Amino acid sequence: MKKILKYLRQYRKECFVAPFFKMLEAITELFVPLVVASIIDTGILKGNVAYIIKMTGVLVAIAVINFLFLIMAQFFAAKAAVGFAQNLRYALMGHIGRFSYPQLDGLGAPTLITRMTSDVNQVQTGVNLTLRLALRSPFVVFGSMIMAFTIDKTAAMVFLVAIIALSSCVFGIMLICRPLYKKVQGLLDNVLKTTRENLTGVRVIRAFCKEDAEQEEFEQSSKALAAMQKRVGRISAILNPVTLIIVNLAVIFLIYIGAIRIELGLMTQGMVVALYNYMAQILIELIKLADLIVNITKSIACGNRISAVLELPAENETDGGTADCSFDTLEFCDVSFLYDGAGENSLEHISFKASAGETVGIIGGTGSGKTTLVNLIPAFYKASSGEIFIGNKNVNDLNRKALRSAVGVVPQKAELFHGTIRENLLWGDETASDDELFAALKIAQGEEIVRAREKGLDAEIEQGGKNLSGGQRQRLTIARALVKKPKILILDDSFSALDFATDKRLRTGLKVLPKSTLTLLVSQRISSVMHADKILVLDDGRLVGNGTHEELLKECDVYREIYQSQFKKEAAQ
Repeated sequence: MKKILKYLRQYRKECFVAPFFKMLEAITELFVPLVVASIIDTGILKGNVAYIIKMTGVLVAIAVINFLFLIMAQFFAAKAAVGFAQNLRYALMGHIGRFSYPQLDGLGAPTLITRMTSDVNQVQTGVNLTLRLALRSPFVVFGSMIMAFTIDKTAAMVFLVAIIALSSCVFGIMLICRPLYKKVQGLLDNVLKTTRENLTGVRVIRAFCKEDAEQEEFEQSSKALAAMQKRVGRISAILNPVTLIIVNLAVIFLIYIGAIRIELGLMTQGMVVALYNYMAQILIELIKLADLIVNITKSIACGNRISAVLELPAENETDGGTADCSFDTLEFCDVSFLYDGAGENSLEHISFKASAGETVGIIGGTGSGKTTLVNLIPAFYKASSGEIFIGNKNVNDLNRKALRSAVGVVPQKAELFHGTIRENLLWGDETASDDELFAALKIAQGEEIVRAREKGLDAEIEQGGKNLSGGQRQRLTIARALVKKPKILILDDSFSALDFATDKRLRTGLKVLPKSTLTLLVSQRISSVMHADKILVLDDGRLVGNGTHEELLKECDVYREIYQSQFKKEAAQ
């Protein structure tokens, strides 16, 4: 929690001014019971109307001053809390954006979303309440006790006993609740995970009639969260009634002692009323303090969860490694790879070499390791063993930003972002002209998508490209990679949503790429890779074939089996 408080540094002034005005408000509030006591003893009992009017004016003046102090304190506390939350979100988002693929796989999207939303909001609320009440409430409580001692030391002993009892109750409940709130946030992660899976996979769920099963799973997650929240709620709910009981008992003793001392002539009615008002102030502030402690407890739990994410070492694309690389060759030397937590290698002893200007096809069955292999090239993952060389330099020794700037990746899932077509294409190169964008679109067979829209490049794309078909999304993502003018172009099963005619035209279009470009084409279609300069055949993570289409038909059983299974289907189409 302490580590995230550095994002409050630019709001040092607000963090000082807000509690300062709250303290001024508390000080003026402490004089109210004394003014009321003087009105009773000097004004009412003696029938001095002028004095009553005068002191009533003093009460009004105190109320106005308190209101001004309150407004100022609320303003500065809110400014600091909101600014802190904004800085924290920026830092968290920037840090998450630099996480490596293994880190993202391990944490999971639902957990990170909860950190960015629910946890940050709770910490913001905690900071706001802390600036407003952390000093004010204890000050009023102890200030009321001190003022009580100035009125009558004997009666004020009730205050001392009550405050000790109340403090023990409040802090005891806080210590019990603190670890439970952490569990609540963890269960909230599970609910969010289930919700996200159901929303993103709603079509699949309906297709397989699994609505009831998913509903049951969601209910179980929700019930677990509700049960833990009820448990914490029951413990927290004890706080207010116990506080009220202690304070009301204190009031009873206070009135009893006050009555006796009035009879003895040691106190006046006004003094007893003042002591009662101070006790009422203590009650109000302790209720506020109890709520503050509950919120601080939640905020600390959420802050620790955020700190845990920020403490994870993120991948820095600009640090270390050389940016000087020719990118004219790509070589895998006995490369194996194991995902974290997996039981066996996804890739085993992969070795091959490719040169600039070549088109390398990669084919294999589902789960054979095709995507894993190409993800090792831009160092999204690090090889478990073996070495990968680009231009005679190990990828682990290359500057990450320089490496990924030279590699254009079209992922297996075509992902577009909300905005215009132009904004999406400029991800490849922010300085690209319209002519360059259309040149890339022409190669990717996406020019017609733009020409058919009234606004052309400025046509809107919905989040995830929902207003486009699967084939249109794939062609635009290919164009986005081509705008980058990469030295190494990776097309990871990027033709799967295209018809065979568009597939053929796109492969023909790729032939106009510069001779310095090495193209890796991942596909499950024989027709997409059969004209490549060389074809890599993967089977269960092993390289079982490396050669041209004709060579593999003669020498590779796996390739021949794939060809024979598809040939009739492709011939028929």
